[in-house]
Amino acid sequence: MKEITRLFDFPYYQLETKPNDAALVTKYNGEWVKTSTQEYIDKSNAISRALLKLGIEKGDKIAVISSTNRTEWNIMDIGVLQVGAQNVPIYPTICAEDYEYVLNHSESIYCFVSDEEVLEKVNKVKANTKIKDVYSFDHIKGCKHYSELFELGNDTSNQDDVEKRKEAVKPLDLATIIYTSGTTGKPKGVMLSHWNITSNVLNSVPRVPLKEGETRVLSFLPICHIFERVLIYVYQHSCTSIYFAEGIDKIGDNAKEIKPNLMSVVPRLLEKVYDKIMAKAEELSGIKKGLFHWAVRLGEQWEPYKQNGAWYEFKLSIANKLIFSKWRAALGGELFTMVSGSAALQPRLSRIFCAAGMHIMEGYGLTETSPVVSVGKYSDGFFKIGTVGKPIDGVEVKIAEDGEILIKGPNVMMGYYKDEEKTNSVMTGDYFHTGDKGEIDSDGFLKITGRKKEMFKTSGGKYIIPTLLENDLKQSLFIEQIMVIGEGEKMPTALIQPNFEFVKEWIERKNHQVGTSFEDIAKSEIVKKRIQKEIDKCNQKFGKWEQIKKFEITPEEWSIDSGHLTPTMKMKRDVIKKMYSDLIEHIYRPV
Repeated sequence: MKEITRLFDFPYYQLETKPNDAALVTKYNGEWVKTSTQEYIDKSNAISRALLKLGIEKGDKIAVISSTNRTEWNIMDIGVLQVGAQNVPIYPTICAEDYEYVLNHSESIYCFVSDEEVLEKVNKVKANTKIKDVYSFDHIKGCKHYSELFELGNDTSNQDDVEKRKEAVKPLDLATIIYTSGTTGKPKGVMLSHWNITSNVLNSVPRVPLKEGETRVLSFLPICHIFERVLIYVYQHSCTSIYFAEGIDKIGDNAKEIKPNLMSVVPRLLEKVYDKIMAKAEELSGIKKGLFHWAVRLGEQWEPYKQNGAWYEFKLSIANKLIFSKWRAALGGELFTMVSGSAALQPRLSRIFCAAGMHIMEGYGLTETSPVVSVGKYSDGFFKIGTVGKPIDGVEVKIAEDGEILIKGPNVMMGYYKDEEKTNSVMTGDYFHTGDKGEIDSDGFLKITGRKKEMFKTSGGKYIIPTLLENDLKQSLFIEQIMVIGEGEKMPTALIQPNFEFVKEWIERKNHQVGTSFEDIAKSEIVKKRIQKEIDKCNQKFGKWEQIKKFEITPEEWSIDSGHLTPTMKMKRDVIKKMYSDLIEHIYRPV
């Protein structure tokens, strides 16, 4: 086969290298349905033929919005790309107004949706866009089903035209526009070429521990995000079976059914899994509870490559047999690697999960870098706790004088769609300015130390890096989310969303006379005093000027739907400040 240079080359490479009967697997009506490599390609070609009959030209934009990862998304992806059009994936959870903005800004002319909920949002704004028609993956009354395109593309007489279109697609042509959710302002359309992403996939392959044609992967992070999408191409290149989870709430059930060997995660998910495990531990008593906490303490001391010595490894083998084996069983029992991205992972969690036999390979990247810049790998000494591994081949990382991470390589985006000024503001020659601060240690490992823009100055002129305090405090079982504030103020303070589920259990366990509604918990002095203990413990690790002096508890959960968080679970700091301006006012200027 010719060299892989475009995204649609991956399934063809799999067909020639090691075709897979279960290349893509999705659950329909309670049954896992397998799609073979050949069927995947056949259906993608049928979509391409149908798109040509619909009059799709090179450079046209087609939006795809899916609530869950599924086989149909991938078939559409290849079908669209083969004819020289662009796939514009949209986060399903954003509001109808943002749908309208993205559909208009991208000038999408067709839209494919997964389900009724997404369709409803699209229909609200469709009249204000250039969308000619909407197709759905689910069967929905009043909406065309995407299988109509298979019927339209059933006639293979125009396959030669598809082949000509494929031939005409060059590696440096635009493949996709990904709208980053952004923590402020309107979404930015990141233009990525076929080679931006393909080079990133090929350079990432050596870092992902996959056995060709054997590994089972569970995919659930949004495929509309470049992190999971690149991994999907990596998996295809390695001819592995990709199982698409039914939803984030079904990960445990699906993992038990398919027994995955690898999956990608975000730190927030690992924090939630860990919190649930720890909450369950509180129900134990006597020797069982003692053993559990002994195993966790042991896990907190874990070091890679058996650096703790034989005696530690012996104790760990006992902890694994008695305690950690149950953790693994809850995720299918055969999960050995998790690739973590999107945000910083607490080193403590990394140690505990690695000790439990589920190695977490932390990576770093941005949508603008297609996305992988660096990633850890347990073999070959590419792993170090507290770092995001070493840069992958082909990607150059430079630390600017002010500590900012700059990136150069074939993975750096073509630019922001229709925004040359914004593009120029983040580029210096071939180097992309990430906005993140970091350092490279003597062994070549990259460590992220904070976000350039999130650092702020108090009125006393002292710099505060909020993420350092936040990451420390999020280790507390009592704290779900925390945002440190204080720009231009005399001291740093915080807004805290408690872990309502855990706090409710704690209230009941301790027989405290406190109501268990979110409002009651937020107002409770007993809860505030307990959270103050967590703050005090954290403050000891920081200089006096950095310490959190006051905090307020918010009376609701921070979520994507209510606007607190981006679809990748990052805090929208400006939005949160606006939402709780009264609480902030009360912190700094109490009446």
